[in-house]
Amino acid sequence: MDKIYLDHASCTPIHPLVADAMVDSIKNCYGNPSNLHYFGQIAGKAVMTARGEVASLIGAKAEEIIFTSSGSEANNFAIRGLATANKKKGKHIITSSIEHFSILNPLKKLKKMDFEITHVPVDKYGMVDPDEISRAITPETALVSIMHANSEIGTIQPIEEIGKIVKEKGITFHVDAVASAGNIPVDVNTMMADAISLSGSQFYGPPGAGALYLREKTRIVPFIEGGVQEGGRRAGTENIPGIVGMGKAAELAKREMDVRNAKIKPLRDRLLNGLMDSVDYIYLNGHPEKRLPNNINISVEYVEGESILLFLDRKGIAVSSGSACTSRSLKSSHVLSAIGVEDAVAQGSILFSLGIDNTEAHIEYVLETVPPIIKRLREMSPLYEDSQA
Repeated sequence: MDKIYLDHASCTPIHPLVADAMVDSIKNCYGNPSNLHYFGQIAGKAVMTARGEVASLIGAKAEEIIFTSSGSEANNFAIRGLATANKKKGKHIITSSIEHFSILNPLKKLKKMDFEITHVPVDKYGMVDPDEISRAITPETALVSIMHANSEIGTIQPIEEIGKIVKEKGITFHVDAVASAGNIPVDVNTMMADAISLSGSQFYGPPGAGALYLREKTRIVPFIEGGVQEGGRRAGTENIPGIVGMGKAAELAKREMDVRNAKIKPLRDRLLNGLMDSVDYIYLNGHPEKRLPNNINISVEYVEGESILLFLDRKGIAVSSGSACTSRSLKSSHVLSAIGVEDAVAQGSILFSLGIDNTEAHIEYVLETVPPIIKRLREMSPLYEDSQA
């Protein structure tokens, strides 16, 4: 069996057609898009084409797309820029307890600048109750930021309902759609979002290429100053190959989304059901139905997730022990803690995230490989031995 990649939540492989588009741009788009000469015009046209492709993926206008270096940068840009631009209206921000650290950490900085931050709780599935958002709103609330889907446990939020509540109050609404855009439908209008974060590496585009959708006339403080690029909001010569690649990936994602998910979802369900049938003391994290089509996050009692990961890697299977941004940390996942998973159980969590190149043979090999590994690890666990006494 070849190496099997089941860590698409961390980063997806670059689609061959995306790679072709990027190589072509490297060869032919070496001019600076800010210049008016022939070479600058070629580069500028490539950037504008990509801008339109990314916009089309989420139902936006091309001029509403700001390219960034990543989804994390887009989140930082949104939180800091929107909060600062709207501070005269109020300094209260609402978010959830399971947001990505590229949301939570900037909010910590804003708290030191006298902003008030409310973290609404989630239920055992990681779902935000829209009524909790409504109850948290005060006359000082100037920004609400809620993720569309959680990359770790896969739960998809009732974002349209939340957006309606937020916009009825005239409050700026940001959505972290890094895990969802390109994988499930994202529409700026049905979400009623003023800003949405995206990442090309989540839908078979290149790493190092992201975007922030900013609704027309929405005020934001520039993220990088010193140039006219991205409407003066993010200065610096554009990463043309990355932008071109993200644009091509967006075009393919829009066209192929239904076909991709029709292939991935049955494979995901076969893997989940197979694991549940063959391993005891195993639990699914996240919503059982309202979840990303490629996501399986499980907790296995009496073993460490890192140990499972390393044993699987020896067998040629790549998975994750949680969020890619915290996978090297030994701390329990804040997401799993928020949904009530005990620390000891959370330490035994593994994330399988499937992609368009996975096959039935891959899934069957994983199902053959995982149970013996868990059995071996439990044989070395005094906690498991005690539980069987």
